[in-house]
Amino acid sequence: MSARHGVVVGISGASGAAIGMRIVERLAENPHCAVHLVISPAAERTLTEEVGAGALHRLRALAFHDHDPADIGASIASGSFPVSGMIVAPCSIRTLSAIAWGHLDNLFVRAADVQLKERRRLVLLVRESPLHLGHLRAMLQATEIGAIIAPPLPAFYLKPQSMADIVDQIACRAINLLGLPDVSAPALRWHGRDADDS
Repeated sequence: MSARHGVVVGISGASGAAIGMRIVERLAENPHCAVHLVISPAAERTLTEEVGAGALHRLRALAFHDHDPADIGASIASGSFPVSGMIVAPCSIRTLSAIAWGHLDNLFVRAADVQLKERRRLVLLVRESPLHLGHLRAMLQATEIGAIIAPPLPAFYLKPQSMADIVDQIACRAINLLGLPDVSAPALRWHGRDADDS
């Protein structure tokens, strides 16, 4: 059996907390994966309001390690600690901006910066609409330093039947963007359409 991949999952206070929760659930199902969880203080409130009173407890129970966002001395704050990448879901504009311009005032942003400096994948599910020029510039800056910007958009061509289907598809897509061996999610995919099927 291959070694377990450490994956950092950060959940910020933006709307869309259910996506972050589903990502953790999917990763926790994988025996090759160990989830290092960082939940911002604002995300604790969003999780309760959008997912339910028991969401925070369930998330922490699923994680291999739940890190205090104020603990800048935590293991995942160092590039020498072996994790394979990070997903921020949802990613607020505040978190995006802090990552883009290196404002490393908490573990959340420090862990993201570590992924960039170590040339690991950092997937940011930026959750905002509409976008003004400052938002777009922050996305450009984050992309230029190595992050993957992946707004949590539904794949309507897969004809989702419920909100749960949409959340699961977005979560699976984010996990697969890490590109890790043995760590993938069975996302539905478009297989094209043959001419004789029309």
